[in-house]
Amino acid sequence: MREQNAAALIVVLDQFLLQQKNQIAELTAKHRLPAVTSDRAYSESGVLMSYGTNLADRYRRAATYVDKIFKGAKPGDLPVEQPTKFELVINSKTAKSLGLTIPQSLLISADKVIE
Repeated sequence: MREQNAAALIVVLDQFLLQQKNQIAELTAKHRLPAVTSDRAYSESGVLMSYGTNLADRYRRAATYVDKIFKGAKPGDLPVEQPTKFELVINSKTAKSLGLTIPQSLLISADKVIE
């Protein structure tokens, strides 16, 4: 990314990359590269921001499906659902270290701001 003069990084949702979240946060800080992802764990590790589905809500929804199946419902008969709850997490400390000013309107709409 450094050799290509990247201005920012988008981290895709991937289990392997999630396991590397601390290293990704360290490298983006070292190279002063703002990064955005869809999992709040990255922002909690130091990445600039994340916007994606709420993991706890996804687990709750999955539990209702398991409950229905245990009660006799056929999995193929259950409707496909899409996430309805999303969350925005902003790491204000990272923004400051990158020299970025996050607009107040974005900070107000964030579900969590990490100081």
